[in-house]
Amino acid sequence: MSRLALGTVQFGMAYGIANHVGQVTRKDASLMLRLAERLGIDTIDTAIAYGDSEACLGEAGVQNFKVVTKLPKIPDDCGDVSAWVQQQVAGSCNRLGVSALYGLLLHHSDNLLGTHGAELYQAIQNLKDIGQVEKMGVSIYSPHELDAIGHRFRLDLVQAPFNIIDRRLLTSGWLQRLNKSGVEVHTRSVFLQGLLLMPRAGLPDKFSPWQDVWLQWFDWLSSHDASAAEACMAFPLSFPEVDRVVIGAVSLDQLAQINQAANLAPLKEFPDFLCDDERLINPANWPQL
Repeated sequence: MSRLALGTVQFGMAYGIANHVGQVTRKDASLMLRLAERLGIDTIDTAIAYGDSEACLGEAGVQNFKVVTKLPKIPDDCGDVSAWVQQQVAGSCNRLGVSALYGLLLHHSDNLLGTHGAELYQAIQNLKDIGQVEKMGVSIYSPHELDAIGHRFRLDLVQAPFNIIDRRLLTSGWLQRLNKSGVEVHTRSVFLQGLLLMPRAGLPDKFSPWQDVWLQWFDWLSSHDASAAEACMAFPLSFPEVDRVVIGAVSLDQLAQINQAANLAPLKEFPDFLCDDERLINPANWPQL
Protein backbone atom coordinates (compact mmCIF):
# COMPACT_ATOMS: atom_id res chain seq x y z
CA MET A 1 0.00 0.00 0.00
CA SER A 2 1.26 3.45 -0.87
CA ARG A 3 2.36 5.80 1.92
CA LEU A 4 1.00 8.72 -0.08
CA ALA A 5 -2.30 10.45 0.67
CA LEU A 6 -4.06 12.57 -1.92
CA GLY A 7 -4.64 16.13 -0.75
CA THR A 8 -7.66 17.68 -2.40
CA VAL A 9 -7.65 21.40 -1.64
CA GLN A 10 -7.21 21.93 -5.40
CA PHE A 11 -10.49 20.06 -5.94
CA GLY A 12 -12.29 22.88 -4.15
CA MET A 13 -10.30 26.01 -5.02
CA ALA A 14 -7.29 27.34 -6.90
CA TYR A 15 -4.39 26.73 -4.53
CA GLY A 16 -0.61 26.80 -4.62
CA ILE A 17 1.97 29.36 -5.66
CA ALA A 18 3.05 27.16 -8.58
CA ASN A 19 -0.49 26.22 -9.62
CA HIS A 20 -1.14 27.68 -13.07
CA VAL A 21 -4.12 25.42 -13.76
CA GLY A 22 -6.50 26.66 -11.08
CA GLN A 23 -9.23 24.51 -9.55
CA VAL A 24 -9.37 20.91 -10.75
CA THR A 25 -12.47 20.17 -12.83
CA ARG A 26 -14.99 17.61 -11.59
CA LYS A 27 -14.11 15.31 -14.49
CA ASP A 28 -10.38 15.47 -13.79
CA ALA A 29 -10.97 15.02 -10.06
CA SER A 30 -12.84 11.78 -10.74
CA LEU A 31 -10.11 10.53 -13.06
CA MET A 32 -7.43 11.39 -10.49
CA LEU A 33 -9.25 9.48 -7.77
CA ARG A 34 -9.45 6.39 -9.95
CA LEU A 35 -5.74 6.71 -10.75
CA ALA A 36 -4.98 7.08 -7.04
CA GLU A 37 -6.82 3.83 -6.39
CA ARG A 38 -4.78 2.04 -9.05
CA LEU A 39 -1.59 3.43 -7.52
CA GLY A 40 -2.50 2.00 -4.12
CA ILE A 41 -3.22 5.37 -2.51
CA ASP A 42 -5.83 4.64 0.16
CA THR A 43 -6.16 7.97 1.98
CA ILE A 44 -7.85 11.24 0.97
CA ASP A 45 -7.28 14.53 2.80
CA THR A 46 -9.82 17.33 2.61
CA ALA A 47 -11.48 19.97 4.81
CA ILE A 48 -14.76 21.78 5.21
CA ALA A 49 -12.86 25.00 4.47
CA TYR A 50 -11.58 23.75 1.08
CA GLY A 51 -14.33 25.34 -0.99
CA ASP A 52 -16.47 22.62 -2.57
CA SER A 53 -13.79 19.92 -2.27
CA GLU A 54 -16.00 17.64 -0.18
CA ALA A 55 -18.89 17.90 -2.65
CA CYS A 56 -16.51 17.22 -5.54
CA LEU A 57 -15.19 14.12 -3.78
CA GLY A 58 -18.69 12.91 -3.00
CA GLU A 59 -19.68 13.26 -6.63
CA ALA A 60 -16.61 11.30 -7.76
CA GLY A 61 -17.01 8.59 -5.11
CA VAL A 62 -14.61 8.01 -2.21
CA GLN A 63 -16.11 4.90 -0.61
CA ASN A 64 -12.88 2.97 -1.24
CA PHE A 65 -10.72 5.52 0.59
CA LYS A 66 -9.94 6.46 4.15
CA VAL A 67 -11.25 10.03 4.27
CA VAL A 68 -9.74 12.64 6.57
CA THR A 69 -11.49 16.00 6.86
CA LYS A 70 -11.14 19.00 9.15
CA LEU A 71 -13.50 21.05 11.27
CA PRO A 72 -13.43 24.83 10.83
CA LYS A 73 -12.85 27.19 13.72
CA ILE A 74 -15.58 26.86 16.29
CA PRO A 75 -17.79 29.99 16.43
CA ASP A 76 -17.13 32.24 19.42
CA ASP A 77 -20.83 32.36 20.22
CA CYS A 78 -21.37 28.60 19.92
CA GLY A 79 -24.00 27.67 22.49
CA ASP A 80 -24.07 23.91 22.03
CA VAL A 81 -20.66 22.56 21.06
CA SER A 82 -21.77 18.96 20.76
CA ALA A 83 -24.63 19.86 18.43
CA TRP A 84 -22.30 22.04 16.33
CA VAL A 85 -19.77 19.22 15.93
CA GLN A 86 -22.51 16.73 15.05
CA GLN A 87 -23.93 19.14 12.48
CA GLN A 88 -20.53 19.77 10.89
CA VAL A 89 -19.68 16.07 10.67
CA ALA A 90 -23.13 15.14 9.36
CA GLY A 91 -22.72 17.79 6.66
CA SER A 92 -19.28 16.47 5.70
CA CYS A 93 -20.48 12.87 5.52
CA ASN A 94 -23.46 13.92 3.43
CA ARG A 95 -21.31 15.89 0.96
CA LEU A 96 -18.71 13.11 0.81
CA GLY A 97 -21.28 10.36 0.41
CA VAL A 98 -19.87 8.32 3.31
CA SER A 99 -21.35 7.09 6.56
CA ALA A 100 -18.19 7.56 8.63
CA LEU A 101 -14.87 9.37 8.57
CA TYR A 102 -11.44 7.82 9.05
CA GLY A 103 -10.04 11.01 10.50
CA LEU A 104 -11.55 14.20 11.91
CA LEU A 105 -8.99 16.93 12.53
CA LEU A 106 -9.27 20.38 14.02
CA HIS A 107 -8.12 22.94 11.46
CA HIS A 108 -7.34 25.23 14.41
CA SER A 109 -5.70 23.27 17.19
CA ASP A 110 -5.92 26.23 19.57
CA ASN A 111 -9.67 25.59 19.76
CA LEU A 112 -8.76 22.86 22.24
CA LEU A 113 -7.21 25.49 24.50
CA GLY A 114 -10.16 27.87 24.32
CA THR A 115 -13.35 28.13 26.35
CA HIS A 116 -14.96 25.22 24.51
CA GLY A 117 -11.86 22.99 24.40
CA ALA A 118 -13.00 20.23 26.75
CA GLU A 119 -16.51 20.14 25.24
CA LEU A 120 -15.08 20.05 21.72
CA TYR A 121 -12.78 17.15 22.56
CA GLN A 122 -15.58 15.22 24.26
CA ALA A 123 -17.99 15.82 21.37
CA ILE A 124 -15.51 14.22 18.95
CA GLN A 125 -14.87 11.35 21.37
CA ASN A 126 -18.62 10.74 21.39
CA LEU A 127 -18.56 10.42 17.59
CA LYS A 128 -15.71 7.93 17.92
CA ASP A 129 -17.75 5.93 20.41
CA ILE A 130 -20.62 5.50 17.92
CA GLY A 131 -18.28 4.72 15.02
CA GLN A 132 -18.86 7.87 12.97
CA VAL A 133 -15.22 8.90 13.38
CA GLU A 134 -12.29 6.50 13.70
CA LYS A 135 -9.46 8.89 14.56
CA MET A 136 -9.44 12.34 16.14
CA GLY A 137 -6.58 14.79 15.77
CA VAL A 138 -5.25 18.18 14.78
CA SER A 139 -3.78 19.85 11.73
CA ILE A 140 -0.94 22.10 12.88
CA TYR A 141 1.24 24.78 11.33
CA SER A 142 4.07 24.47 13.85
CA PRO A 143 5.13 21.73 16.27
CA HIS A 144 4.98 24.36 19.02
CA GLU A 145 1.20 23.88 18.91
CA LEU A 146 1.73 20.38 20.24
CA ASP A 147 3.70 21.71 23.22
CA ALA A 148 0.46 23.21 24.52
CA ILE A 149 -2.01 20.42 23.69
CA GLY A 150 0.00 17.22 23.29
CA HIS A 151 0.10 16.49 27.01
CA ARG A 152 -3.49 17.51 27.77
CA PHE A 153 -5.41 15.64 25.09
CA ARG A 154 -5.00 12.16 23.66
CA LEU A 155 -4.68 12.47 19.90
CA ASP A 156 -4.94 9.70 17.32
CA LEU A 157 -3.69 11.58 14.26
CA VAL A 158 -1.55 14.66 13.67
CA GLN A 159 -1.00 16.37 10.33
CA ALA A 160 1.96 18.72 10.13
CA PRO A 161 4.20 20.45 7.59
CA PHE A 162 7.46 18.62 6.96
CA ASN A 163 9.81 19.01 4.04
CA ILE A 164 13.43 19.17 3.07
CA ILE A 165 13.89 22.71 4.42
CA ASP A 166 11.18 22.73 7.13
CA ARG A 167 12.33 20.04 9.53
CA ARG A 168 10.76 21.39 12.71
CA LEU A 169 8.71 18.24 13.26
CA LEU A 170 11.98 16.31 13.49
CA THR A 171 14.21 18.82 15.27
CA SER A 172 11.56 19.53 17.90
CA GLY A 173 11.48 15.85 18.82
CA TRP A 174 7.74 15.65 18.15
CA LEU A 175 8.02 13.21 15.25
CA GLN A 176 9.59 10.62 17.51
CA ARG A 177 7.29 11.38 20.44
CA LEU A 178 4.16 11.04 18.35
CA ASN A 179 5.36 7.75 16.92
CA LYS A 180 6.20 6.34 20.35
CA SER A 181 2.75 7.35 21.59
CA GLY A 182 1.07 5.47 18.75
CA VAL A 183 -0.15 8.64 17.05
CA GLU A 184 -0.57 8.40 13.27
CA VAL A 185 1.49 11.08 11.51
CA HIS A 186 0.54 12.64 8.19
CA THR A 187 2.93 15.21 6.77
CA ARG A 188 2.09 17.85 4.21
CA SER A 189 3.74 20.73 2.32
CA VAL A 190 6.27 18.32 0.84
CA PHE A 191 6.85 20.72 -2.07
CA LEU A 192 6.15 23.89 -0.05
CA GLN A 193 3.17 24.68 -2.31
CA GLY A 194 5.36 23.94 -5.33
CA LEU A 195 8.03 26.50 -4.41
CA LEU A 196 10.66 23.76 -4.07
CA LEU A 197 9.90 22.52 -7.57
CA MET A 198 10.46 25.87 -9.27
CA PRO A 199 13.60 26.43 -11.34
CA ARG A 200 16.07 28.93 -9.92
CA ALA A 201 15.14 31.55 -12.51
CA GLY A 202 11.44 31.07 -11.79
CA LEU A 203 11.53 31.90 -8.08
CA PRO A 204 9.43 34.97 -7.27
CA ASP A 205 11.51 37.99 -6.22
CA LYS A 206 9.91 38.10 -2.78
CA PHE A 207 11.82 34.94 -1.85
CA SER A 208 15.19 36.51 -2.62
CA PRO A 209 15.98 37.18 1.09
CA TRP A 210 16.66 33.44 1.37
CA GLN A 211 19.28 33.28 -1.37
CA ASP A 212 21.54 31.14 0.82
CA VAL A 213 18.82 28.47 1.07
CA TRP A 214 18.25 28.43 -2.68
CA LEU A 215 21.97 28.37 -3.44
CA GLN A 216 22.48 25.30 -1.25
CA TRP A 217 19.32 23.64 -2.62
CA PHE A 218 20.17 24.00 -6.30
CA ASP A 219 23.85 23.17 -5.77
CA TRP A 220 22.88 19.99 -3.95
CA LEU A 221 20.45 18.94 -6.67
CA SER A 222 23.10 19.53 -9.32
CA SER A 223 25.86 17.67 -7.50
CA HIS A 224 23.62 14.67 -6.74
CA ASP A 225 21.97 14.48 -10.16
CA ALA A 226 18.57 14.38 -8.47
CA SER A 227 15.32 16.03 -9.50
CA ALA A 228 13.63 18.39 -7.07
CA ALA A 229 10.53 16.18 -6.97
CA GLU A 230 12.60 13.07 -6.24
CA ALA A 231 14.49 14.74 -3.39
CA CYS A 232 11.36 16.34 -1.93
CA MET A 233 9.47 13.03 -1.88
CA ALA A 234 12.40 10.96 -0.66
CA PHE A 235 12.95 13.14 2.42
CA PRO A 236 9.72 12.53 4.39
CA LEU A 237 9.45 8.97 3.09
CA SER A 238 12.87 8.23 4.59
CA PHE A 239 11.33 8.48 8.07
CA PRO A 240 9.41 5.34 9.10
CA GLU A 241 7.58 7.45 11.70
CA VAL A 242 5.72 9.20 8.87
CA ASP A 243 2.61 7.17 8.05
CA ARG A 244 1.32 9.22 5.10
CA VAL A 245 2.76 12.02 2.98
CA VAL A 246 -0.06 14.23 1.73
CA ILE A 247 0.52 15.33 -1.85
CA GLY A 248 -1.53 17.65 -4.02
CA ALA A 249 -1.87 17.47 -7.79
CA VAL A 250 -3.85 19.36 -10.43
CA SER A 251 -3.77 16.77 -13.21
CA LEU A 252 -3.44 13.08 -13.95
CA ASP A 253 0.07 13.60 -15.31
CA GLN A 254 1.17 15.49 -12.23
CA LEU A 255 -0.19 12.81 -9.91
CA ALA A 256 1.56 10.09 -11.93
CA GLN A 257 4.83 12.04 -11.89
CA ILE A 258 4.70 12.57 -8.13
CA ASN A 259 3.97 8.90 -7.58
CA GLN A 260 6.87 7.97 -9.84
CA ALA A 261 9.21 10.29 -7.92
CA ALA A 262 8.08 8.69 -4.67
CA ASN A 263 8.82 5.21 -5.97
CA LEU A 264 12.38 5.86 -7.14
CA ALA A 265 15.26 4.23 -5.31
CA PRO A 266 15.66 6.03 -1.98
CA LEU A 267 18.35 8.69 -1.75
CA LYS A 268 21.21 7.93 0.63
CA GLU A 269 21.74 11.48 1.86
CA PHE A 270 20.01 14.83 1.97
CA PRO A 271 21.10 18.47 1.96
CA ASP A 272 22.67 19.52 5.23
CA PHE A 273 20.56 22.63 5.66
CA LEU A 274 17.20 23.69 7.02
CA CYS A 275 15.26 26.88 7.67
CA ASP A 276 13.25 27.86 10.73
CA ASP A 277 12.17 31.26 9.38
CA GLU A 278 8.37 31.09 9.36
CA ARG A 279 8.20 33.92 6.83
CA LEU A 280 9.46 31.36 4.32
CA ILE A 281 8.31 27.98 5.57
CA ASN A 282 4.74 28.99 6.46
CA PRO A 283 2.88 29.95 3.24
CA ALA A 284 0.29 31.81 5.32
CA ASN A 285 2.94 34.50 5.76
CA TRP A 286 3.77 34.89 2.07
CA PRO A 287 1.17 37.58 1.31
CA GLN A 288 3.06 39.88 3.70
CA LEU A 289 6.41 39.44 1.91
